Amino acid sequence: MSADVLGRWVPDRPEDVAAIFAKADFRWWIAGGYAIELAVGRELRAHGDLDVLVLRHDQARLRDLLADWDLYVADPPGQGELRPWSPGELLRPPLHDIWCRRTPEAPWSVQLMLDEAEGTQWVSRRTPAIRLPIDQLGRTSETGIPYLAPEVQLFYKAKATRGKDETDFEAVLPLLDASARAWLAEAINVIAPDHPWLRRLLPVSRT
Repeated sequence: MSADVLGRWVPDRPEDVAAIFAKADFRWWIAGGYAIELAVGRELRAHGDLDVLVLRHDQARLRDLLADWDLYVADPPGQGELRPWSPGELLRPPLHDIWCRRTPEAPWSVQLMLDEAEGTQWVSRRTPAIRLPIDQLGRTSETGIPYLAPEVQLFYKAKATRGKDETDFEAVLPLLDASARAWLAEAINVIAPDHPWLRRLLPVSRT
């Protein structure tokens, strides 16, 4: 989506989001490139936006938390079109992408992503075969900020890898333990069996 058409972005920082979500009575995680930076503990690059992942079944409480914000949903997803997210409206798949700004005159500062869940399992909105216990979906930074597990974030980045995604992969790969590498290899193998990252993960990913 073009910022020229939909308005400019001045993304919040993870600590800003943590302050906003301090009263949240649901789980949330910093996602995207900032999640990778929270995992490695240092800045890697500039960011055009800031992503926050929330489970779809918590969307009503999320909407209430941000009741004073100006919220728009990408509808249809990925087509460069936004419409207001009305109070009380429940967003159903495939709608998952919400742009947030504090007032209609302010720049966009947070992008919310709704993901699926079944019972205690997170389910990838892209490929339902990819799952993980919700309790393993995130980590917490040294400053107490929840962020998406790097192997899950890399799975999302693997679909259409860009230069910044390669930067993130190289930075966080040494921090992935054997279990995380195995999960990521299996997940990527489902969506992109010829992906070059597989050669950097585990030999079992090619069997």
